[in-house]
Amino acid sequence: MEGVGQRIMEISPRGQNLIPVDIYTSSYRAVGKLEVTSAGVMGIMNDATSSFMEMHDARLARLHMPTKLVDHFEIIRMVRLQVFAICLTRREDIGPKSLVRGGYATVNNIPVRIVTQVYELEGTLEMPGRFDFSVIMAEGTSDFIPLYNAKLTAVLIPKLMVKSPCMMFNRRQVDMIGLSSQRSGIDQEKSIIA
Repeated sequence: MEGVGQRIMEISPRGQNLIPVDIYTSSYRAVGKLEVTSAGVMGIMNDATSSFMEMHDARLARLHMPTKLVDHFEIIRMVRLQVFAICLTRREDIGPKSLVRGGYATVNNIPVRIVTQVYELEGTLEMPGRFDFSVIMAEGTSDFIPLYNAKLTAVLIPKLMVKSPCMMFNRRQVDMIGLSSQRSGIDQEKSIIA
């Protein structure tokens, strides 16, 4: 009997896929692949049982030169709390809609601008009901929140700009969020202090 159980374990698939990702920390860009289950990238980034993650076939670049390769590893280990944003090439890679949207069938698309110490993000949040800052920042256990049709720009390196159909940002790194619908015009003649 012991041999049969072992054979079943060896034959059955692990149910994991490698998803291409582009990860941004405060000083580095890491391009590689995450090994995910059916829960998608959302499952890896919001896993309450671990604070760490692994990236396969990882290519590293410093932020001030984001296209110049400085190192390449088969696997790198990362502290999730230090990740500011993770860019995906396909919306489906985030995970099942029921997991991403918390089971809600209808959502509102809310265009936002998000500011962290290192990056500015623009895109669309999908939320049930109206925008509630305290819900985004404090409720639930998900530290990484999806942002769609997103653009990431480095605050001190404005030439570093990345567009992605889907991005996840770390809510623990957020300084402020502004709604695009509440944006007033900018008068270039006036300074911030009147």
